[in-house]
Amino acid sequence: MPAFPKCWQSALNSANNTMPGLARELSNARRLLVIKPSSLGDIVHALPAVALIKSAMPGLEIRWVANEEFAPLLEGNPDLDEVIPFPRARMRGPLAPFRFLKWSRILSLPEPPDLVIDFQGLMRSGLMASRSGAAKVFGLSDARECAGFFHHQRVEVDADAHAVDRYLEVVRALGIELPDGDDGLCFKLNLEKPESPPPEGFVLLHPFSRGTGKSLSAQSVLAFCEAMGNCPVVLVGRGGPKLDCLPGNAHDWINATSLGQLAWLMESALFNVSVDSGPAHMAAALGENLLAIHGWSDPLKVGPYRKAAWVWKSGQLSRAGAVDPAVARGQGKLPDIAQIRQIASQVREMAGLS
Repeated sequence: MPAFPKCWQSALNSANNTMPGLARELSNARRLLVIKPSSLGDIVHALPAVALIKSAMPGLEIRWVANEEFAPLLEGNPDLDEVIPFPRARMRGPLAPFRFLKWSRILSLPEPPDLVIDFQGLMRSGLMASRSGAAKVFGLSDARECAGFFHHQRVEVDADAHAVDRYLEVVRALGIELPDGDDGLCFKLNLEKPESPPPEGFVLLHPFSRGTGKSLSAQSVLAFCEAMGNCPVVLVGRGGPKLDCLPGNAHDWINATSLGQLAWLMESALFNVSVDSGPAHMAAALGENLLAIHGWSDPLKVGPYRKAAWVWKSGQLSRAGAVDPAVARGQGKLPDIAQIRQIASQVREMAGLS
């Protein structure tokens, strides 16, 4: 729990100890506001929790605050009555507080929500919860930046657990039964078929990430495509180095898809290969035909949630549910060219191409 001045801490503890149970609050609610603006992967991870809440309370009106760039992923989600785009990029500079106050009026219109679940747990999301006018705001115990000051009640979570499991603790606290295993969880993503889709039987490669030390090199991308032989390889994602002299089986769709189109490609691919990133979690949400490449990051905490997906780290390939903890928590490095070719060979086998 965040550190507060003693008077704040005392008041917050008192509120947490005397607040009625979450289950009772949900049963009396008609309107729920979900605050989870970012990141891409974390929005994907919160989807099963919201789906379970909606399934238990079909008449509950649910609105979700998401950053503008991620909001399209939630469009058409049958569990949501409204997606509220948050213009994060415009909330900078000396006028940012005034812009935020003006924008946040939408959170209480046409009526304030009965409940708010702050999955983000940061000062910004805490302020959103406060501005919504909700009578009750619930957050997680690992909230930071004093966000907990805006929460009336917190749900205890393991800060080292996978994000999906942390968010599901809110569902459990609401008195809703959780399904057994990840097969019973529902990740509802907006799928948008491209006007000119790639040839059938393709493998998708997402090689670049904004995270430091997570992106493959241009040479590794080239080596992977070459090692895939005649199999079409669709390259997707944002940014990264310029890719020259790609082989004929490579289709460069980098910086050329919407989130909905990316989701469609991932669902349609024979197999998905991705570095540790938000799109990797999209691929994991859509199925088990995923190999996630990890360097220094811990796949047990930030890797694919589906246990049958594959994880590569430190030269070892294993199912996501069977990663050696010592390997997972080790520093690790991204694969070299020889290892990339080996990964491509393993992907060919997994996809039934060899």
